[in-house]
Amino acid sequence: MTSSCCSCSRRFSGVSALWAGALLVLSMGLVGCGGGSDGSGGPSGSVSVDGSSTVFPLTEAVAEEFMRANRGARVTVGVSGTGGGFSKFLRGETAVNNASRPISPGEIEKAEANDIEFIELPVAYDGLAVTVHPDNDWVDCLTVEELRRIWEPNSEIDNWNQVRDDFPDREIELYGPGTASGTYDYFTEAIMGESGASRSDFTASEDDNVLVQGIEGTEGALGYFGLAYYENNADKLKVLGIDPDERGSGASCVTPSAETVNDGSYRPLSRPLFIYVNTAKLDETAEAFGDFYLQNAGDLAPDVGYVGMPDSTYALVRQRFQNRTTGTVFGREDLDVAGVQVAETLRNAARADTTE
Repeated sequence: MTSSCCSCSRRFSGVSALWAGALLVLSMGLVGCGGGSDGSGGPSGSVSVDGSSTVFPLTEAVAEEFMRANRGARVTVGVSGTGGGFSKFLRGETAVNNASRPISPGEIEKAEANDIEFIELPVAYDGLAVTVHPDNDWVDCLTVEELRRIWEPNSEIDNWNQVRDDFPDREIELYGPGTASGTYDYFTEAIMGESGASRSDFTASEDDNVLVQGIEGTEGALGYFGLAYYENNADKLKVLGIDPDERGSGASCVTPSAETVNDGSYRPLSRPLFIYVNTAKLDETAEAFGDFYLQNAGDLAPDVGYVGMPDSTYALVRQRFQNRTTGTVFGREDLDVAGVQVAETLRNAARADTTE
């Protein structure tokens, strides 16, 4: 299923909302986004995009602005998930694939077998915030292991003093995105090591406002959602640092922010998001869309719950796109993309290319 967007909402919390939005956008596109040129000299072709539900809101927002600026162009954005999108992309069915992870070794093999050359483009960061009630004075930081014990399937932790002995005897009430949300998938994958692995006895909602209100109104609350949405509600909540050191010394505790997400120190609840472009489908419209995407993603990312990269990083990514540099930098088995520094990784790849 695809959507063509003229004017539409920029925030979607889960897959069900995404499909509803896609249907709405499709109907609007049929009414107001006819093909052909408007005489402005801009591109008038079409671009097909599919893939990740996580990246969908950002690509949709970019597509909306691109089609406003180029009335003859048409961008269709589907939601098949990262893996499903790659399947279509590697069969040559789409020009662009949205991906919430790098291309896998098996997918690289399929690309080679099908003579698909692709350009890998990081476009933003996905960062999650773990929050508590603003009056919570007993916890400032949790380790990844503590989060795992709290949220793992069939967890029996229902009191703060079960997390640490010096925490108070107070009930924990958990809040998080619904199971259809890309945020839920990412949190469970990052903390439990398996997407969808989570206890079920928590207050779930696809609406971040509901989560904010629940945590703000419950003294023993603990919850998580996108970092950008926390920043919009920072006066109502307390954000926790995360310590990836399972020993919990506190020395490695890092509070989420645009700075700690971009410098790679906030792990494992931050990761880059990508689009992949098929070079064989880089006609005038697709090239204009790709360039527009990289020029505007940084400004649009916070609107849809993500963290934009610095202008200097987008400049490196644009150079990769303009030079049509193919292959993967981030899809290496030895590279952990949780907390990866995009700019440094791209610079290292460019240096390696010049010495070969």
